[in-house]
Amino acid sequence: MFAQHPGAQSALTALSADDPHEIGGYRLHARLGSGGMGVVYLAYTPGGRPIALKAVRREFAADPEFRERFAQEVASARRIHGLFTAQVVDSGEDERMPWLATAYVPGPSLHQVVERHGPLPVRTVLLLVAGIAEALQEIHRVGVVHRDLKPANVLIAGDGPRVIDFGIARAADATALTGAGLRIGTAAFMAPEQALGHPVTSATDVFALGALAGFVAGGVPPFGAGPESGALYRVVHEHPDLGRIPHELHDLLSWCLAKRPEDRPTTADLIAAVQAHPLVGPRPQFTEGWLPRPVLEEVGVRREMPDAPARRAPSASAAPPVPDHLQATMAADAAAYPAHGLGPGVAPGSRSGPGGTMPYTPIPAATPTPTPTPTATPPPAEPARRDRRRDRSRLPVLVLAAAALLTCGAAAYWFGFPPEEADTAGEPVPGAPRPTSTASAYVPGYVQTELTAPDSGYEFDLRAGKVVPVETAAWYLARASDAFLLSEESDAFVADGSGELTPDDCARGIETRPVTTLPFKALTKERPFCVRSPDQREVAIVRLVEATSAGSVTITVDHFRKS
Repeated sequence: MFAQHPGAQSALTALSADDPHEIGGYRLHARLGSGGMGVVYLAYTPGGRPIALKAVRREFAADPEFRERFAQEVASARRIHGLFTAQVVDSGEDERMPWLATAYVPGPSLHQVVERHGPLPVRTVLLLVAGIAEALQEIHRVGVVHRDLKPANVLIAGDGPRVIDFGIARAADATALTGAGLRIGTAAFMAPEQALGHPVTSATDVFALGALAGFVAGGVPPFGAGPESGALYRVVHEHPDLGRIPHELHDLLSWCLAKRPEDRPTTADLIAAVQAHPLVGPRPQFTEGWLPRPVLEEVGVRREMPDAPARRAPSASAAPPVPDHLQATMAADAAAYPAHGLGPGVAPGSRSGPGGTMPYTPIPAATPTPTPTPTATPPPAEPARRDRRRDRSRLPVLVLAAAALLTCGAAAYWFGFPPEEADTAGEPVPGAPRPTSTASAYVPGYVQTELTAPDSGYEFDLRAGKVVPVETAAWYLARASDAFLLSEESDAFVADGSGELTPDDCARGIETRPVTTLPFKALTKERPFCVRSPDQREVAIVRLVEATSAGSVTITVDHFRKS
């Protein structure tokens, strides 16, 4: 709904006199496009990270029902953290002009790719199906149906597709807006039940994925273009036209485009079918060669970020200029997501395709597949960040310890533990006695909030309970290659085991047994740890759920503040 209309220009366009220059504290740089519901701008965070900021049109913002649904859908979209989706980083659903900010993907849409380069090869189409199906899995996991999956809503990066505008279409599904002539969805990619106004489900998005894949493989939608009314009729009453589509894809697309939702595959079925295809194999990967060279060259050109906004003299109301050391970070933003495979074979679901079987015979899970020995590669350079108090203080402490010939026990104390409670790994010894002290009373802020940072370009805003670009949060938890990083003047404490922690436990532990390092290996099995805010009025109890080799980190957080 927000994505650039297929007929609109693809290049950045300068802001007009009618465009705002700042929304929600983010400075706007250019227009990325516009659609039926609003305008999309290229904007920058105070730290220099580019984002796509989508502002709702005034006439829609004036509708109370729209605003209510928009707020609900934004709340759901915030919980979607798939590597094949554009991460939601901020929103202003309660402002006069509601807006939503997502990670900026400097790549063309699938519509633009096909328009400029023609239909794509079968292997490329299969990999796109697998990547988009994985994105839909994450979207459906939080109870959201995309409703408007189409080539213009899938952006192409060097390491795979990115699905955008998930769930926002439902916000416009209100009588006042529909009566004004706004159609929810795009006719050529609508499922029959959606075209008829019936309830939509995850199977609705699978139908749209089949139509999208048909467009990418054949150059035209399977139900034709032309007037909307004709496309809607064909979607409901006629079979798809697969004449332009390579024969190897007929069974898979026919399965997706079944008229009845219950006859379509699940997203897991689709991933399994792609893995079973001889052109792909059990480990789909968006590595070199997955895109035709002309498309890859276009994606490579777009990876060069637009010039940062011109510097202005500082003022009370102006955002600070982008520091020189962040220019390279902005220029490398397209490489924020590392190449991501879909992993080992997925067992097919219970559904079957046309004729009662899957389009391809899955590779048995028990059959070992030789895996080439991975070549060791250095970890990606981390974005420029604020100086960390913990990193700055470590060297002076060590020098001081050596110069003063401190004892081993005293040195352990400087690393955050009293002598009798420190081990060689810099962690508390399990079972050490816990001193008692009077703790302050805390009240809950938010609880059991699961957050995923897709890579080291993002950090956890512990106060707000959300994922934001680096340099954005005042009280944050970030990641290095193998450990968490604390914000300046924050304190931390690691529990002895995997049991429960209370804010009072945290207060006592931070006062008596603070830690200065939070290595992932010490936090396995969701071992809880606490982080206290610099002003000592808030505590976050955190558990590490997963830290992947691809760069993403998932945590759960309980937030408390002093009453």
